[in-house]
Amino acid sequence: MAQEALAGAPKAQASMKVGIGEKLGFMAFSGSNNIVYQFKSIYYLFFLTEVAKVGMYWAGVIMTIGAIWDAVNDPLIGFWAVNRRFKNGDAARPFALWHSVPWAVTVVLLFSDFQLSTTLTIVIATLVYILFEVFNTTVGIPYNSMGGLATNIDSERRSINVFRNLGGCIGSGVGALACLPLLKLFGALDSSGNLADATSRRGFVIVAMIMGSLIILGGFIHYFTSKERVSSQSGTWEKVKAVEIAKMLFKTRSWRLNMIYIICYGLTNLLLMSCVAYYATYVLGSTGAAINIQAAYLVASIVSSFFVNALDAAIGRRMSMVFAAAIAILGKIWFIIAPSQLGAIYVNAITVGISVTFAFVLFNTNRNNIVDIIEHRDGKRIDSMIATSDNLVSKLAVAFGTFLITFSLGNAGYDANQAQQPAAVISAINFMLGWAPLIASAVMVVAAFRLPIEDDLRKVTEARKERQN
Repeated sequence: MAQEALAGAPKAQASMKVGIGEKLGFMAFSGSNNIVYQFKSIYYLFFLTEVAKVGMYWAGVIMTIGAIWDAVNDPLIGFWAVNRRFKNGDAARPFALWHSVPWAVTVVLLFSDFQLSTTLTIVIATLVYILFEVFNTTVGIPYNSMGGLATNIDSERRSINVFRNLGGCIGSGVGALACLPLLKLFGALDSSGNLADATSRRGFVIVAMIMGSLIILGGFIHYFTSKERVSSQSGTWEKVKAVEIAKMLFKTRSWRLNMIYIICYGLTNLLLMSCVAYYATYVLGSTGAAINIQAAYLVASIVSSFFVNALDAAIGRRMSMVFAAAIAILGKIWFIIAPSQLGAIYVNAITVGISVTFAFVLFNTNRNNIVDIIEHRDGKRIDSMIATSDNLVSKLAVAFGTFLITFSLGNAGYDANQAQQPAAVISAINFMLGWAPLIASAVMVVAAFRLPIEDDLRKVTEARKERQN
């Protein structure tokens, strides 16, 4: 296999501390990306059907192809990324610099109506969506890999992931609240929030350009404030075959259990965020009530970010992950007993907000540490592959959760044209917000309790100390 010396390797252990400015760079990167994600998630289907005049069926085909490609391209791009190095010796950081601009361009193209024939519009929209997902993945590589490459200190990695979570929560909140006013301001929508025919095309392009600018700004801030301090312990880099990577991953128990935890985390989060609007509409009688419930979730998530480090340091990684899942289980009890009570849904949302924050920080820190564990055992770093494989299972969890929701509601007789839904639909909604995430959280408890991450990491730390001596 080809081997190359890494610039500056091996890197000094004394330089592994990460400053507040660098952590804020991680936060900016996460925040900007989540603002754009909210904009695309909320308005892209609407743009396709109402502005570009693509039929609902073909709009669904475009988005389905994009979703499938989004899942498929993760391991492909991860494998490509793990087998290349930039000229400066970095493995992931330059992706934020070189791929933010083309990703920003695809965001603008997503929301551009070229007023072509229907067939050409569908073809171009599909190709643009595929490109969007390619650069979404490549820009996401530093997002998920850099926590492990910036430092080899577990507490510092955990702190980086806290800042990432804060950025994600703030970005999601800003995206949910700011996109509609921006679309109104630039003429995409009128003052009532309806499509403004005369200026809608231009308005969507202008807002998409703002979103693209945020991507570039976040990527550049992250690139220029961060540094890859961790390299291969041997000081060399060599390409790794796909079969070899698969063997490394699947024989690593910490990776397997962390993946199960991530899948259940994604399912728990999706069920709340996707079903709360249906709950607010058909149980509480007001769709607008969903905004307050989501706000409670976001506030709980932001506030709980400040307590992750202390709990993890006090009771350890496994028990902190057990706590993250257990708090979600406890929050479901009142809801399962009395699903129509307003307090029950708020407790449910708040405890999910706390749970997913702890889970996100901890499983991402595990992900960064698992790279070191595999390198200690097999002598090779595969940061990008671990990052993208975890992305893949997250997306599969979303796909499964979406299918579960649509199948359950459809099978129960959901009809969007009815102001009141059958009792079976209400029961299905309550199941999606109560029993289904409770079961997923119980699996998280089992996976976390069996996770050997602390023992594995202890071996890595001891070996590192021996090399220093």
